[in-house]
Amino acid sequence: MDVLRIRQIALVARHDLVAAQEFIDVLGVEIAFHDPGIKNIGLHNTLMPIGTQLLEIVAPITEGTTAERYLLRRRGAGGYMVITQTDAHPPRRAHVDELGIRIVGQFDDHGFTNMQLHPADTGGSFLEIDEQAGGEDPMGPWSPAGKDWQRAIRTDLVSAITAAEMQCDNPDEVATRWSEIVQIDRADVDGVPTIPLDNAALRFVPITDGRPEGLAGIDLACSDPDAVKANAAKRKLPVADDHVVLVGMRCYLK
Repeated sequence: MDVLRIRQIALVARHDLVAAQEFIDVLGVEIAFHDPGIKNIGLHNTLMPIGTQLLEIVAPITEGTTAERYLLRRRGAGGYMVITQTDAHPPRRAHVDELGIRIVGQFDDHGFTNMQLHPADTGGSFLEIDEQAGGEDPMGPWSPAGKDWQRAIRTDLVSAITAAEMQCDNPDEVATRWSEIVQIDRADVDGVPTIPLDNAALRFVPITDGRPEGLAGIDLACSDPDAVKANAAKRKLPVADDHVVLVGMRCYLK
């Protein structure tokens, strides 16, 4: 089986630069890139590396975008997309087509091949599967993050995204569907449906915060959880025993 790993996590907010400042102040990360091309689809974005993965915040700048509808549906800022990287896109695309899953976004440009799956057909969240020519090395190119995203890597506090957590009306059903899509057997970890990818896990949990189904959390490899929680407290952001809440998303400190 080919490689499949979490390469990027996307959030949606009203103002991406304002939202990004929470991650900068609390996690010690740095902005790497703003993609000028997405203005064509009514968005502005900010990308920040967490180790060799990327955290993206998108914000609508015109009315009627999918991102704006998602903000309204999920009642505010929060997780938006789980973006994975494969080294064998054509067979994965063929498999998605065989399953009858609708594609809501796709392009193939200068060695970067993209497909976003319709969340109504996957459940849980937007799932994206991409391939980057020459991107086998995690420190190698990743077109959505610009040409020199690596210069912005800061790992004093956090160094990797090790899981994405989807909250679902029916976690077992959604986990089974995602397992079928990504062609990786699901497991139960402490009773939680989980799919192991090459560098991280996908976790499916019940809804506990009163918000609709969606990407609700990420796990972060963290060298100093107390410092992160202190940074969040200074910003008067929610702090719990094992996580902080940034831009509407639970960030678990592992």
